[in-house]
Amino acid sequence: MIRRREFITLLGGAAAAWPVAARGQPTERMRRIGVLMNIAADDPEAQARMTAFVQQLAQLGWMAGRNVKIDSRWSAGDDDRLGKYAAELIAFAPDVILANSSQSVAALIKATRVVPIVFASVADPVGAGFVESLGRPGGNVTGFMNFEYSIAGKWLDLLGARPEPDPRRRAA
Repeated sequence: MIRRREFITLLGGAAAAWPVAARGQPTERMRRIGVLMNIAADDPEAQARMTAFVQQLAQLGWMAGRNVKIDSRWSAGDDDRLGKYAAELIAFAPDVILANSSQSVAALIKATRVVPIVFASVADPVGAGFVESLGRPGGNVTGFMNFEYSIAGKWLDLLGARPEPDPRRRAA
């Protein structure tokens, strides 16, 4: 049995310590990331990409639900939904939006010129007018291309290339 004085002392100590414990908690605001995917949510590749994204964020210290909220929208290739979902994501006032296709980026650019947009899997961002150049994208859009078009010439060279004859070998 706990005595009345011990109980009051324990309660008073807890009350005194409570503000100190509360000050020790992080006061960092919750960041928000929007994700606009032009594929179906139940697509296995889509799930693998999203899992990899969330895991990489966690490795960098961004834990979903703890210090970052991730809002995802999946259009399944429907352009009408892309516009609607782009507007929804912008309304959430995210810190950044991840887009996975040219169509997603185009819909987001129509919705905002302020919120940073990071794209992946876009074929030609310069040709599509998303960025000014690869070296200096400008505006609020940047990201990663599927491949650089100048590499295509190198690929053709590799397909047609024949190994150089070994100078140490002589034809008989």
